[in-house]
Amino acid sequence: MRWQPRRCALRCPRNKPRPEHIMAERSPAETEITSLAQARAAARSCTRCPLYEHATQTVFGEGPRDALVMFVGEQPGDKEDLAGKPFIGPAGKVLDEAVEKTGIDRRRIYVTNAVKHFKFMPRGKRRLHQRPDGGEIQACKFWLELEIAFIKPKIIVALGATAARSLLGKTVTIGKLRGAPIKRDDGATLFVTNHPSYLLRIRDKADQARERARFEEELSMVRNAIPAP
Repeated sequence: MRWQPRRCALRCPRNKPRPEHIMAERSPAETEITSLAQARAAARSCTRCPLYEHATQTVFGEGPRDALVMFVGEQPGDKEDLAGKPFIGPAGKVLDEAVEKTGIDRRRIYVTNAVKHFKFMPRGKRRLHQRPDGGEIQACKFWLELEIAFIKPKIIVALGATAARSLLGKTVTIGKLRGAPIKRDDGATLFVTNHPSYLLRIRDKADQARERARFEEELSMVRNAIPAP
């Protein structure tokens, strides 16, 4: 579906389309989705926002169908985009280390992203990460909601502002929500924390160690909230 810019009441000259206004109708394949496997297959040909035009492929979530915990990041990075698998780059390594250290069973978690295509700016041979905008987050929310609906996790962890915005439907400040469980309408408990890539960007070693300890403390809260089998 081609979207059109809204007309400005003041007759603004050449009113440019805004990414927030991106709308996408369901394709025939999307209307027939009745399982997580079908959702993953349909997402491979997703054109709900323009990001698919330059990304290598859709990077859907991975994990057990009956996962108790779902981690939601921002978007795939360069390595994830090339491999088609979420959280396999440096940030994924940080997450894996924290999950193991805090005693969360990695075999029982599902990892995914709020946006399924890599958004980047070419810089020579490198591809520099760019944050998804509101329209891209909203367009891709369709897939995230399907993942949640089929998996029915007891706990969802929003890693960073983009994931929190997608899950809460509004822009939020991470610092105000960290460490406070939020009850969702579907019965799941939502935790909000920083994205592990944030830890990698901290240059001061003492600050990095402090933030990593806090990140692990918040994952310990997630572990303690997991229902007993």
